[in-house]
Amino acid sequence: MQNRVKENYTISGYFVFFLIGVSQTAANILNFQSLVLDDAGQDAWISIILMGLSLHLIIWMVYKMLGNPAKDVIDLHRKILGSFMGNAVSLLLVGYYFIMALFYFRSYIEIIQVWVFPTVRTWALAGLLICIIYYVVSGGFRVVAGFSFFGALIPLLFLLYFPMRQGNLHNLLPLLNHSFLDLLKGSKSSSFIFFGLETLLIYFPFLKSPEKNVKWAHFALLFTTFKHTAIIIATLMFFSQGLLKHTIWPTLAMTKIAELSFIARFENLFIFLWLFVIIPTVCIPIWCCTRIMKRVATLKPRLTLPVILATLLIAALTFKEQTQIGALEKIINELGFYFIFAYIPLLFIISRVASNSKSDVVK
Repeated sequence: MQNRVKENYTISGYFVFFLIGVSQTAANILNFQSLVLDDAGQDAWISIILMGLSLHLIIWMVYKMLGNPAKDVIDLHRKILGSFMGNAVSLLLVGYYFIMALFYFRSYIEIIQVWVFPTVRTWALAGLLICIIYYVVSGGFRVVAGFSFFGALIPLLFLLYFPMRQGNLHNLLPLLNHSFLDLLKGSKSSSFIFFGLETLLIYFPFLKSPEKNVKWAHFALLFTTFKHTAIIIATLMFFSQGLLKHTIWPTLAMTKIAELSFIARFENLFIFLWLFVIIPTVCIPIWCCTRIMKRVATLKPRLTLPVILATLLIAALTFKEQTQIGALEKIINELGFYFIFAYIPLLFIISRVASNSKSDVVK
């Protein structure tokens, strides 16, 4: 049976712009350039545009299969697979969202330790962030959406002025020097910077009149596509391709050249401002985990949230080296790509076939 969300727990449809926008910024935007460069070179910006455009079809599928009336993917699983198997598949999503949250969480701690506080212990930073995450998620989905609003306002595009001013436009030449297959490989490599829209499968019923506000999801995707394209162009202009392959966080490296009269090291301020991006990016999948547990196992969030956050803390402490975080990133990239481009389309096709079959029986 479909679980309807009370009116006072829902949010305006336009908030999906901020929920998707902040999720697709996250930690990946700081180091995605070198991965895309391996396949598409100076044409990497074309690969990002292709990936951004293809995701509009995924958003259309999500709204089509979850709308009229609004429901989440748990209802869809139960409708297609039955109660037992549907709940079992839904529980698998807890692991997926948890791994996503773990990667963003641990990556940000690594950035702070490398760039700002190299002597601070991981458990101290992780414990502090866990307290903030608990405060946000325990406030409910509306609080999570509110933090997403502030995270989406980080003026990242403003910082591109400095590397573009000192960059070389000739680094983008020659244009279209790669085959279409190389561009597609670059698109696959860049898919992880667009992760985040899959949480829409869980919080969809919390949106007011989602079928009337689908435009905000498409606007969010257009904005992030433009933002990622601008960043990769600025990066290619500022770095040589050889140097870029050996730069771990190119976006952070570019913030070092920002010259402001009131602050000496702008990159430190930028890293702490990035907290407003990371917190909602971690909170959204963590909230999705608690929501799934409530719907499937009837466990209240006040019971599951401390357990999930304690597990997140312990899991984060197991990562000792940057190479381990890189290995987790590779797993996330593959898992997220097939989740978005295989699982969601498959679920859409099965749901449409099931709906059409039901309609034929009624007739």
